[in-house]
Amino acid sequence: MKVAFIGLGNMGAPMAANLVAAGHEVIGCDPVARPDSLPLAANNAEAVTGAEVVITMLPNGAILRAVAAEIYPVMSPGGVHVDCSTVDVESARAVADQAAAAGLGALDAPVSGGIGGAAAGTLTFMVGGSDAAFATVKPLFDIMGQKAVHCGASGNGQAAKICNNMILGVTMIATCEAFALADKLGLDRQSMFDVVSTSSGYSWTMNAYCPAPGVGPKSPADNGYKPGFASELMLKDLTLSQMAAAAADADTPMGQMAMDLYKDFVETEGGRGTDFSAMLPRFEKRGRSVT
Repeated sequence: MKVAFIGLGNMGAPMAANLVAAGHEVIGCDPVARPDSLPLAANNAEAVTGAEVVITMLPNGAILRAVAAEIYPVMSPGGVHVDCSTVDVESARAVADQAAAAGLGALDAPVSGGIGGAAAGTLTFMVGGSDAAFATVKPLFDIMGQKAVHCGASGNGQAAKICNNMILGVTMIATCEAFALADKLGLDRQSMFDVVSTSSGYSWTMNAYCPAPGVGPKSPADNGYKPGFASELMLKDLTLSQMAAAAADADTPMGQMAMDLYKDFVETEGGRGTDFSAMLPRFEKRGRSVT
């Protein structure tokens, strides 16, 4: 396929490179990043001209809307826009409506798997949009990831992503709290891991991404908490989850509390630029603050 890829940061660049390696004709565009892994267009309009599929990886919904307004008038009729950003559900659905009005297909396809998954081609895509658009893009999903789940109508990919990451944020906090408590009770961290990882406390944050250095599989905790998934990105996703919860009148007290904790951690406690598992050293330093 002829593919345009807009947004070539830490996630977009390796995803685009995997498509090139698989033999697809890919042209990229980014206002800042200039990777040497693929040819680059001077602007977004140039990049999407003649493309069968346009993939975007952008920071937020406002930028997504602006890029969509820029590229839809010059995209080829019948082309498909795949947005792999994590944005609010409302923006995803608004862009899909604009695409349909322009005679284009649209998929919201946020990803899970982080920078490592983008490089290795092992991402999971959570996809909202039509069956026809999904079928067109599925071969590209199979190159960039290990799984693509069609979640239903436009916006449902974003809904799946923010629900998943609300669970992730809440679970990481609980895992870090438990390690900090174990420390203060005199329980060895390895013993804690050996018990919990094979008992009812089993979770992805314990078993696959343990926040305690030197315990369990290698994780960002073993690299000074340099981000695999940055704390500010977790804050973004938790904020999106609470925006969606407010719009849907859903009661999500744990999601709200996790958002508040990550907000404090990122904005006032030095957590920006660290992995979201760096909540563990945060809790290690704190005493009990509730009655």
